[in-house]
Amino acid sequence: MLFTLRLLLVFLLAHIALAAHANCPNWPRPQAQREITTLQNQIDQWNDAYHREGRSLVADELYDQALSRLSEWRNCFQQPSSQQPLRSASGSVVHPTPHTGLDKLHKAEEVDRWMRDRRDVWVQPKVDGVAITLIYRQGVLQQAISRGDGVSGQDWTVSAHRIAAIPQRLTQPQNLLVQGELYWRLNDHVQAQSGSVNARATVAGLMGRKSLTAEDAAGIGLFVWDWPQGPSNLPERFSALAALGFATTEPYTHPIREFADAQKWREHWYRSPLPFASDGVVLRQNQRPPAERWQARAPYWAIAWKYPFAQALAEVRKVHFKVGRTGRITPVLELVPVKLDDREIRRVSVISLKRWLTLDARPGDQVAISLAGLTIPRLDSVVLRASERADLFVPGASDYHALSCWQPTPGCETQFLARLTWLSGKQGLAMPHVGRGTWEKLLETGRLNNLLDWLTLDAPELANIAGFGERSSARLMHSFHSARQQPFAQWLKALGLPPTGQARLPDSWQALVQRDTEQWQAEAGIGPGRAAQLRAFLRDPQVLALSETLHAAGIDGF
Repeated sequence: MLFTLRLLLVFLLAHIALAAHANCPNWPRPQAQREITTLQNQIDQWNDAYHREGRSLVADELYDQALSRLSEWRNCFQQPSSQQPLRSASGSVVHPTPHTGLDKLHKAEEVDRWMRDRRDVWVQPKVDGVAITLIYRQGVLQQAISRGDGVSGQDWTVSAHRIAAIPQRLTQPQNLLVQGELYWRLNDHVQAQSGSVNARATVAGLMGRKSLTAEDAAGIGLFVWDWPQGPSNLPERFSALAALGFATTEPYTHPIREFADAQKWREHWYRSPLPFASDGVVLRQNQRPPAERWQARAPYWAIAWKYPFAQALAEVRKVHFKVGRTGRITPVLELVPVKLDDREIRRVSVISLKRWLTLDARPGDQVAISLAGLTIPRLDSVVLRASERADLFVPGASDYHALSCWQPTPGCETQFLARLTWLSGKQGLAMPHVGRGTWEKLLETGRLNNLLDWLTLDAPELANIAGFGERSSARLMHSFHSARQQPFAQWLKALGLPPTGQARLPDSWQALVQRDTEQWQAEAGIGPGRAAQLRAFLRDPQVLALSETLHAAGIDGF
């Protein structure tokens, strides 16, 4: 019995270990080291540009995801964490009270779990700006310190004296220290629609300058979110700050009892007009430890619940080059699945071969994905390139055009399949129950070697093909038969005749093929370019061979 229990325990531990590493990259250790080092170096570069120069080289949410991915990779390959994202941000001025920062949660269940054991919780929007410490002596602003690494920061006093949103003299001659957020003022900003519009980087860049213009200073607002030595009760704390002359935060500070309340306010602020950009909400307990015990790390009494990503960091698994009916090449990236606005994204189109050649996105690269019109996945950029560049077969643009790939020869499979799909679609012969999947099954059997081989298939032959039972083969034969009855003009569209607009078409192939370029140009809406395309199509040897097949099959007009 004891042996059985031990065996069961070993099995469970092994299962847990496998689950924990299920999403780990399948890299040899030397490659893992290279990839981790590459990502770490990129993050270091972003940090240095942001903290030293006030330049944001990457969207905040992509930075957060990259940082999280680095941590995951280090855990996967048992590497100690060396992350110190704020090490380039420290300055020469020590904070009397450290900035604690916040743990950033993205999943509702994590927030729900955090709230279960807590009472007297309040919610505020997480203002997307730069943190600052303000120190007053006898009610007069004496010093302003950037957050830096939480322990020490840069002296921002000169710039702070030019910002009207920062009270220069309080209503009472008090000594106090407050922590808050400098933000870029926006008019009726709706986060769900406009995103963060680079607001944080704007403020960081301005505060990094030696001097502020009056116009720039007027564009900066202040949101005070804590008074470390203030009243222990949160409502009293914020009420007292407003009385001292700080902008009131009352409209943005609300008590919540349960997770549903937090969810309601998060959704409200995400979709409502605000005077600042925000990247989530902050949940904080009313009670917190004395300021003397604060440290420059995430506290247990407050967390940030981030908004859904406007951009997701996704890893490229594969690159497919799909050739359409007219020869247009569309690269498609297959991705390690990522969530974006509660949708799982597995692939994204690069739109054109030219754009892919510019971006050169390959397997292993980390790319930024967003949703166009809130529905269609869109490739925004390559954020990080894999340390090892995968070799790919890239089709040549000159090899594919409107008259290429009339047979499924090697390299022509996708364009030929696109021709068949067009032929049976509503713009072609409108064949019921016949789509891309049907043609793929028939192509796998080797029975389709040109665009019209399906005309010779019969019911017994179809019934012997895997995937086509008696009922489905009968239905397919009915669709094939109905296609034969389509008028001549519809067959021309199905074959891929270039658009003819309002031009008058004869009712026979022989009359159509005899038209020369000048005759086409005489038709309404046909210019020289379209006339040349029509002439080339009608004289193409492959198209002429198809017309003969249709003539032999007794199709009207041929």
